[in-house]
Amino acid sequence: MPTVGPRASAPTDRSPEMHDTDTTVTSNGDLAVDIAGLTRVEGEGSLRLKVKDGVVEQARLEIFEAPRYFERLVVGRTPDEVIDIVARICGICPVAYQMTAVHAFEHGLGIEIDPAVRALRRLLYCGEWIESHALHVYLLHLPDFLGYASALELARDERVTVEAGLSLKKAGNRIVELIGGRAIHPVSVQVGGFSRSFRRSEIAVLREPLTAALEVALQTVELVAGLDTPRFERAGRLVALRHPSEYPMNEGRIVSSDGLDLASTDWRHEFSEQQVGWSNALQSRDHAGRPYLLGPMARITLSGEHLHPTAASALARTGLAGEIAVNPYRSIVARAVELVDATAEALDLIEAYEPPADPGRPWTPGPASAAWATEAPRGLIFHAYELDDRGLVAHAQIVPPTSQNQAAIEADLAAFAPSVLHLPREAATLRIEQLIRSYDPCISCATHFLDLSVEAVR
Repeated sequence: MPTVGPRASAPTDRSPEMHDTDTTVTSNGDLAVDIAGLTRVEGEGSLRLKVKDGVVEQARLEIFEAPRYFERLVVGRTPDEVIDIVARICGICPVAYQMTAVHAFEHGLGIEIDPAVRALRRLLYCGEWIESHALHVYLLHLPDFLGYASALELARDERVTVEAGLSLKKAGNRIVELIGGRAIHPVSVQVGGFSRSFRRSEIAVLREPLTAALEVALQTVELVAGLDTPRFERAGRLVALRHPSEYPMNEGRIVSSDGLDLASTDWRHEFSEQQVGWSNALQSRDHAGRPYLLGPMARITLSGEHLHPTAASALARTGLAGEIAVNPYRSIVARAVELVDATAEALDLIEAYEPPADPGRPWTPGPASAAWATEAPRGLIFHAYELDDRGLVAHAQIVPPTSQNQAAIEADLAAFAPSVLHLPREAATLRIEQLIRSYDPCISCATHFLDLSVEAVR
């Protein structure tokens, strides 16, 4: 059962983290703050702020992991090969890449899947949400609120708390391993369904661990709702999928807090990617140049009425729905509520599961334009593919949540940083890093592309 350790509104006595913070005053009196080697985020990145007269004139979240060229690697591949390849983009959210790709191909090729396959895929995605959110809440973000430099230090004093988080993650991993074929980079998803069938008895073995996990998830909401949270309100645009009757995951329309309403295939009608000089990740903005924010804050704000009743009740007990909509530090509560939602829905799906008549429907390769969006744990993810006459990929675009969030994170940092720069360096660094971790950035996912040109010389 999770317990609450020592709370701290601005812990400054914790152990140093494995990064360097440098504050310098330039020749014209401006202040430059550099936080190198951000910790407890997935991947490598750093932050650079330029401050003048107490105003942040520039905030750059520098993502410098090497680009990984997945969009080029899938060219010339069949759709089923693509589904296996894109799962390798991330070890935490491989299902998100697979689900987005498989739905895109099926929509583009006009393939109707068995409703039982749809339910099984949603169960698979629930597993990923559970393991990803548990990892973030307990190992990456909770130490910030309790005054610890790492999950290892937290485990030393609050072993029961960390073990509870690990038990949640294990429950999610069991779903992915059973249905996907393995816990990391699953292999069973294919165009038209799955590569194998699943008996009711196989799925039923998940009931017991998920029943226990649901209790832990509910306790997690209570735990994080009571944390002392910095005050910060953002007024930016929120974007997420919205489904008429379900909490958004595999399907829905792209909506926003200011009235946008698009088909999931039409992401490019409103948004586009651009390269910036300080990051190996592309940034996304709308066509008016505005940043926008994805993820649990956006989903709960835009589709909270479709939460599983158990999750909706847990959210109501916190009284924090309004804060979740505007304060990124409350995203830890949003993720905990989604832990309840995914676990409770997984149990419902297990109870109602009936094996499909055919786990994988046949289909014919051919030319197609394929696009789709789903909701990864960190937010909306978009794929688009062009298939040639042989049914092979001629062009691909893969837009992860973190690269879409990067511009919004920078804008939020610019607005928030002046409120903490008067603090001692360690305390200010903690608050800024804590804000970055609130978005659960997956930097490894974001560095999927770099514009490459080759010039022939004689």
